[in-house]
Amino acid sequence: MRGFWGLMRAYWFSDRWQEAWGLTAVLGVLTALSAKSSVWFAEASGDLINSIALFHDPQNATPLASLLTSAGWLVAIVLLKDAGFTGIRHFFSTTLHRKWRMWLDSRFNKALLDANHTHFHVQNGASAPDNIDQRVQESIKGMTGGAIGLAMGVAGVVLSLLFVGQKLLENSTDVSGLEFLGSYGSAVLALAVVAAYVPLNTLIAVKLGAFLQRLTVKMQQAEGSYRGELTTFLRRSFHVAAARSENVQRSMHARLYSDIDTTWASLNKINAGYMSFELVYNFLAARIVAYTPSLLPFINNKISLKYYVTGAELVASLISQCSWFIHVMPEIATLKANARRVTDLAQAIEDVQRPRDFYRRMGRSDFRYTTQNAAFGLAIRNLELTHQGTNALPFLSAANLRFRPGEWTFMKGDSGSGKTSLLKAINGLWPYGQGSIIFPEGVKSFYAAQEVKLPRITLKELVCLPGSADHHSDARVAAMLHKAGLGEFIEHLHDENRQGKSWDDVLSGGQKQKLVLAQILLQQPNLLFLDEATSALDPQAAIAFYQAIKDNLPDATVISVTHEAIPPKSAAGAEFYDCILSIVDGVASKRPLVSVPFDQKRAGRKWPLLPVAPA
Repeated sequence: MRGFWGLMRAYWFSDRWQEAWGLTAVLGVLTALSAKSSVWFAEASGDLINSIALFHDPQNATPLASLLTSAGWLVAIVLLKDAGFTGIRHFFSTTLHRKWRMWLDSRFNKALLDANHTHFHVQNGASAPDNIDQRVQESIKGMTGGAIGLAMGVAGVVLSLLFVGQKLLENSTDVSGLEFLGSYGSAVLALAVVAAYVPLNTLIAVKLGAFLQRLTVKMQQAEGSYRGELTTFLRRSFHVAAARSENVQRSMHARLYSDIDTTWASLNKINAGYMSFELVYNFLAARIVAYTPSLLPFINNKISLKYYVTGAELVASLISQCSWFIHVMPEIATLKANARRVTDLAQAIEDVQRPRDFYRRMGRSDFRYTTQNAAFGLAIRNLELTHQGTNALPFLSAANLRFRPGEWTFMKGDSGSGKTSLLKAINGLWPYGQGSIIFPEGVKSFYAAQEVKLPRITLKELVCLPGSADHHSDARVAAMLHKAGLGEFIEHLHDENRQGKSWDDVLSGGQKQKLVLAQILLQQPNLLFLDEATSALDPQAAIAFYQAIKDNLPDATVISVTHEAIPPKSAAGAEFYDCILSIVDGVASKRPLVSVPFDQKRAGRKWPLLPVAPA
């Protein structure tokens, strides 16, 4: 689906093909009826004008009845065409739009939120697409709606050429100077006028549409950047207030909005020019060009007034249908802009389906993730972490690290030394570097990050993340909340918000980290990564955090980064940690916290000795 035509046809060849083709067939029939009704309208208009012209004719025995009948038929055809065919077609077209957009949106969400962490990788490329949220929502909506409108317009043009052209041929007569065409003279003359008038003006519209497309893309980018900054600002509103940096934020908003204003001004100029061009074009088409082809036969008394008006209406209808591209060129420009943003995102998603190959184009990426017997724990061998760039030098290296089952490791190093990067690399979330990461077989891991962002779901669902709330009873979830120190929220397990605020806004930073503790206690992971997971807690609460893990997950392997310089201890003064992993001058090394060997410490705790891991 990464190409334009792939996006266009995917829905019609998906598991929803019956729905797609069924709605398309209904739209085709209604479009054909709408096109045919243009012929009926032209004939009814001719009858009405003729009944008016012959109202005082002595041979017209029932002038008023003829006039009212002609007017009645014209009104009935208009109602049938506009309120019937066109209105019902609009309902089915918007239904197709809704269904197609929903399907396409689900496909993009499925692609972004797959087990490959595509949403993460797609934002880490050298040319990551901007404003993904806007592309998935607004651009897909605009692209699908525009494509349906374009398809109906093309079908209308083709069908109008068929029906209107057929009627023109039926009413055609010979034209002075074009006797060699016989009775097809007036029809050929009408088609020649349309062929000369419409394409030339369509070319002008295409040129203006190209400007509109470029400006629309630029406008979408500018508005997306401004909206993204507003969203970020509102999430860090407290920090802006605490730092009294409103002036800086205001200046940033003004700078971003100036891009919108400048682009908008250019768009207004092009749109105003296009509107003037279209109005003049429509006037000339309906009042001059449409009445020209049949004028010569009418002057030469080859056709009556009725057929002259009917022919003019047919030509006007033909010009109107063939001018559909001119009328919707701004919408086509928007469609192309939206399609470009959607296809760029689809291409980016396709590019990261093989993350290693993707990152290798921008730097060194040769991580190998394997498994071994769970008794040997987690192992890291010949690891080097780099930044983007083929010639980037390693900023962290680790020759051989081993984390045994049940062992707690405290990571220590200066700020920026690479502690968090090492945790990310172990979990497959650092793109550049090389080395082997060997996980214990069959273990469940959990990564607790410093910054906690909560989705808009119920409190129970939050505690059950990343699993399903259906797999855990209310009583067990409530018990974990109580153990984590959030017992006051137990009665709100099935609430998505409190007093109109989501849980992300209700809970403080420390309470969010306690919520993560509740998730850990509920999920019972064997391998736990704590990346400053207690940074928002006071010392007593942090100790309670570690103690809860120690008491409820006695066999878990814990690798922890904290903001403390020394490993924290329990309230009774006992050590939580068994080892220290130090990062000095870009080299990671691991040693026991005390001189007593780890196996002896485990033996003293009546834990079984572990076998030695294979080299």
